[in-house]
Amino acid sequence: MSIFDIILMVAVVALAIFVVYYYIKKKKEEKVEETINVDDKTYTLDMMKDFVKKRLNEITKVNLYDIGLSEEELKRRKNKKYELKKALKGCTYGDVNDKKYVKELIYDILEKEYGVTETNISKAIPFDIPSLLTAQDKFDILIYAYKKEFGYEALTEMIKKYHLAELKYVAGETKPSYVITDEEISDIYEKENVTLSFQDKLAVVVQRIYQHYKGYSSIDEVRDMNIDGISGGVSGLPESFLSQVAQTDGDYLSQVSEHKVPRACDSIWIFFQGKSIRLAFLSFGTEAELKRVCQNIYKYNNPGQLSDTNGYKINEMKDGSRVVVVRPSFSETWAFFVRKFDVKRSTLEQWFKGEPGSDESIELLKFLVKGARIISITGEQGCGKTTMLMGMIENIYETMNIRVQETAFELHLRRIYPTRNILTFRETDTVSGQEGLDVQKKTDGSVNIIRRGCNRPRSRMDDTSCSGCI
Repeated sequence: MSIFDIILMVAVVALAIFVVYYYIKKKKEEKVEETINVDDKTYTLDMMKDFVKKRLNEITKVNLYDIGLSEEELKRRKNKKYELKKALKGCTYGDVNDKKYVKELIYDILEKEYGVTETNISKAIPFDIPSLLTAQDKFDILIYAYKKEFGYEALTEMIKKYHLAELKYVAGETKPSYVITDEEISDIYEKENVTLSFQDKLAVVVQRIYQHYKGYSSIDEVRDMNIDGISGGVSGLPESFLSQVAQTDGDYLSQVSEHKVPRACDSIWIFFQGKSIRLAFLSFGTEAELKRVCQNIYKYNNPGQLSDTNGYKINEMKDGSRVVVVRPSFSETWAFFVRKFDVKRSTLEQWFKGEPGSDESIELLKFLVKGARIISITGEQGCGKTTMLMGMIENIYETMNIRVQETAFELHLRRIYPTRNILTFRETDTVSGQEGLDVQKKTDGSVNIIRRGCNRPRSRMDDTSCSGCI
């Protein structure tokens, strides 16, 4: 072997050693950097949400037969696994009991497995530094505190206490509107001066994680409140419009990016005592989050797929709320409308609310119902037609069978009168409203209630063959 060969071999070995050394050193640096980054972000909402998703996924997909459990323990674990799967599915339909179960499990996971404590929980939400809290943070804390005292009347009590449902002028607007702003939420937060224990702080964090995991984003708690309804995606600039603006007006686009001009995903409205109020302090954040909510909120009882060819869905939620969802290209943006009906308190006296001449009007309506007259209730959207109808039904004689035809189940009369002879039909993809009426005529009904938006010519409005219709 020549000297040249020996030198070449030594050079190759030295180069190999250098490459291995450099590779090991680089890996160590990357590992240290990664460790530092993880430590800095361990207790952020995103990191905790990812851990919760992974942990719940492990619980629901584990093969219990491979663990070697006793028969009794296997049965217990199977029941627990089934219950969790059922709750994870049910909470997306608006079931408050399933939601409570899932949140309690998330609470235990964060406290016992993830190690959330009094000192590190402020990395998720800065509870101890009010100046760093966002409007969303302050609202979450306020609604949690009010909910502990007032239950599902929390939002109503807050609005009434601080007169939030009144017309007001907003900066840049020339006309008054119903809106609740960031400044109002900040003022309320300062006035309330809420004191939270560690358990309270963790409950707020759990709610925030839940609403972005299985819930309805920023409207999750608001939807559960006893209000008339909630909608999203009905104002602001659609994403399709933004792409057009980007090519023509860069200054306007920069205003949008700085949130000076609201986008469609910033659109959240509630329907409260007949008023549409914009929640300017809440936002879905991104168009993708609004789309996720729209794709999940209507899924109860598998009503079918919302697609580009079928651009809308009308359905009900687990609590009886009516939900309508629309999507492009049928509508200019993704949007949803949830309408709630308070069946427990629906009486004629409650509907008229002591207006002048209300006593005579109530007596007239009672006699019309008892006299089996054909009655038509019309009016603009949200004026109280369904609520008034619920109150009138109370005066129908117990001996009369009731048959109802609806576009979607909304009256839920059997919840109020479980011992009465009542059956409700609704339109489906394969059964039209007219076919439903034809079936009703063969079901021994004494009173027929038809609830739908009528698009027939006015001359045909009274073209009915049944008696006692309302």
